[in-house]
Formats: sequence, structure tokens, C-alpha cells
Amino acid sequence: MARFLSPAWIAAFNEAVGGVEVPEPGPDAGIGTRSGSYAWCQVVSGVPDDPAEDVAVTLRVHDGHLTMEPGAATDAAVTIRLGWDDARALSLGELAPTEAIASGRVRVRGDLAVLNAGQALLDVLAPHLAALHAATTY
Repeated sequence: MARFLSPAWIAAFNEAVGGVEVPEPGPDAGIGTRSGSYAWCQVVSGVPDDPAEDVAVTLRVHDGHLTMEPGAATDAAVTIRLGWDDARALSLGELAPTEAIASGRVRVRGDLAVLNAGQALLDVLAPHLAALHAATTY
């Protein structure tokens, strides 16, 4: 069992989605996603092991594949900032992304088209991530 957002969890995430082909962006794709390559960063504060430290991960779509890498990429088109409890709730499906943003529990900076494309992609990949979510510890 891997702890959420740990290096082992990131590796398991990448293994789970490694063989999945990301669909090409459609004609309504935003400027940040039109090329088919984009990145978005998630920064989580209040991590139980070290509440003083933030944990950042970057999700990247490139060459038709999605990967996650540790750290905040400087080329991320959008950055999402949230607390551990909200990151956990989003991961478990207990909190809807739109509710989290509308209530101010998640702060977003950057290209919202990339955020929307990323969320849509994660929704499509949910079946591939089911085993990972079942084995994740928080």
C-alpha cells in the first residue's frame, strides 16, 4: 500500500496509466491544451507527516500519455493549491472539483482550460486508477 502523493504512489499512478493513450484535443480545446501537450501542478499543504512542508506534483500530458512527476514544474499552465483534507476528499470522490473551487477550498491560478482538460482526463482514467485508489493509504 502506498501513501497518497508519496514517491511510491506516484510510481504506482504512472504504472496504472502507462499504457493508456490520451485522446487528441478536440476542436473546442483551449489554447493551453490545443497542442496536446500541457502540464498542471497540484500543491498540497498540511501533509500529516510534515504539516510545515507542501507536497507538489505535476501531471503532464505529452506524446499521447499522462504522467505524474514529483515537484512543481515551472512550465505548468495551471497550479492548484489545496489542503491535505481536501486533496484526500477529491481523490476519494467525496468532494467534487467544482464544489471545491466554488467554495474556495481550492485555489486555482492559470489557464482554466488546462484545468478542465485535466479533470476530464482524470475522469476518463478513473477505471485504470481504481486499484491504486483501493490500495492507497492516507
